[in-house]
Amino acid sequence: MAHALSSNRLAQETSPYLQQHAHNPVDWYPWGPEALGRATAEQKPILVSIGYAACHWCHVMERESFEDAAVAAVMNQHFVCIKVDREERPDVDQVYMEALHAMGLQGGWPLNVFLTSEAKPFYGGTYFPKGNWVQLLENIGQAYAGEHRTELEQSAERFVEVIAKSELAKYGALNANAAHEADYSALQAIGVAPETGPAGVSDDEFKLLMYNLAAKFDPERGGLNRVPKFPMPSIWRFLLRAYAISGSQAVLDQTVLTLREMAWGGIYDQAHGGFARYSVDAEWLAPHFEKMLYDNGQLVSLYSEAYQLTQNELFREVVYDTVEFIRLELTNAEGGFYSSLDADSEGEEGKFYVFTKEELQGILGDEEPLFSAYYNCTALGNWEHGRNILHRRQSDEDFAAEHQLAPGVVPELVAGWKQKIMAVRAVRVRPGLDDKILTGWNALMLQGLTDAYRAFGEPEFLVVAERNAQFIQRNLRNGAGLFRTCKNGRASISGFLEDYALVIQAYISLYEVSFAGSWLREAEALTEYVLANFFDPAETQFFYTDATAEALIARKKELMDNVIPSSNSVMAHNLHRLGRHLEHARYADLAAAMLAQVRHLVVKEAQHLSNWAALYAALLRPGAEVAIIGPEAEVFREELSRRFLFDTVLAGTETRSELPLLKLLKPGAEGQTAVHVCRNRACLAPVYSVAEALAAL
Repeated sequence: MAHALSSNRLAQETSPYLQQHAHNPVDWYPWGPEALGRATAEQKPILVSIGYAACHWCHVMERESFEDAAVAAVMNQHFVCIKVDREERPDVDQVYMEALHAMGLQGGWPLNVFLTSEAKPFYGGTYFPKGNWVQLLENIGQAYAGEHRTELEQSAERFVEVIAKSELAKYGALNANAAHEADYSALQAIGVAPETGPAGVSDDEFKLLMYNLAAKFDPERGGLNRVPKFPMPSIWRFLLRAYAISGSQAVLDQTVLTLREMAWGGIYDQAHGGFARYSVDAEWLAPHFEKMLYDNGQLVSLYSEAYQLTQNELFREVVYDTVEFIRLELTNAEGGFYSSLDADSEGEEGKFYVFTKEELQGILGDEEPLFSAYYNCTALGNWEHGRNILHRRQSDEDFAAEHQLAPGVVPELVAGWKQKIMAVRAVRVRPGLDDKILTGWNALMLQGLTDAYRAFGEPEFLVVAERNAQFIQRNLRNGAGLFRTCKNGRASISGFLEDYALVIQAYISLYEVSFAGSWLREAEALTEYVLANFFDPAETQFFYTDATAEALIARKKELMDNVIPSSNSVMAHNLHRLGRHLEHARYADLAAAMLAQVRHLVVKEAQHLSNWAALYAALLRPGAEVAIIGPEAEVFREELSRRFLFDTVLAGTETRSELPLLKLLKPGAEGQTAVHVCRNRACLAPVYSVAEALAAL
């Protein structure tokens, strides 16, 4: 414990993850010129260790290896050691994760990669047990210092070549699109080619896309048919859009099944709201208990939109409880949102959330048997060490019938049970909080709040959304651009494409629920910044990093939609929406061109490009532009917004506006509120009620 009071360079960093390692005996550097310069000057190899504050196995490796003075001595002897918070530096994480994949290894965190003194990777892995780790350090350190250095450097050069390859080339998008077009031209020669729209989209191809995606579903418990199970909100939001244009009941049923099973599962915090990052099993039962802002923001959007289509009360409860969880647990005094809650407390994963049967008897007394039946808790436990993860397996109505209760009694019982569970949790040791504020993740929560406000008209949702947008403007703007992160009022690191794309998306949505034109103009200004500083005309996609950002060994693009939709797909949606709001044809044309570059991949691998698939649906069945003008503009907007209006752009003003979609349109005679429904640059005759507007839509 002698090292406990001493600290390394990470003590000066803003990242809670880096600060967790500030008292390790490892001579850690943050990523930056000091560490890279030392490696070059001393010709030492670099060890880059990448993780994040809520990562369970990162904590395990720290306890076993990085806090051990003997292990640290080996690391310090052979390597320049760099710690990276992947949430602060997704660009560094992206490059070295791709290096691991190029080595044929499975990715994950902690990510530990060995580099030459020029920061080129030659070996890596994820979690290593202490004995294996020390052996690996000795072997690599000796090999690099001895006669094998040349071989390691040659290996690193080959990996850099693979990493430098563009995403479009890597996935064969360019060649495959050409082959795809050749197929179509052959069909056209015999007169049977499908009719195609912008970016080459067609009904026949969309059916193939849906067929390919449906093959990946789990028809029993929802989600995709693989383990572990991630919520993947982007997939189910796409399916809501696919249902909107196809009317396929099977598509809606699969989505509702997934949302219900997640909401009933252990992945959802039954007592307090909010979702964990993923489930380790196929039943959504046992989560990795960390709660991430980015998941919860997107899931608020998903459940809000699903409620618009289904009016399912469970979905309403999930939204309200999750927003309340965010308000209580992940919101700072100024309206910014923190990043995550840890999986661990007292060094044990999930300890904060689980209960033995004996504990439940002490908490609930005579009500425990009914509680345990409702939440499927047993004497042996449904998880590790006799503990129970609260989860449901039936609706309140079915539970009431089975236990001979009046239907209205169950919600009252559940509310009382939750209070008792939360009272016990209040005195437990809490999971760690990652209190850094990330721009893109805040924008995902901001988007979630705008979607919730659309669906439910809850005034508080809009208040929290506008407060967060003002927080971003005050604390995370960097001149014309954006910062990535801030903590304790100190903003740092230039924004990445993810930050810009997600903020632009949220600001467009904030305009559509408030009709405050300043948000649309902010979205336009940020879009122009992105076009000037991120765009690659050679491939009609955007780089992940700003042209002025630190140069890494490769400048990457992000195409594949993952737990967060890819920054390029979000940017393409933004251009599609903003082009219509502002009547910028070049924006809309660029959105179609971006989709055209990846279209064949979307059809073939929609589970990995689901946000692109949503753009495919929008170009296949373009929605309308709806302009509301007159004294009741807000009332009309609120009524219209309650509906799921696929690919509809909404603009409005009570008087006049200089926004392109509004400035040539007028209210009705005698100050009536008029709704103008426009398609393909032509507007229908104005109507004067929401019912007529919905009929026109």
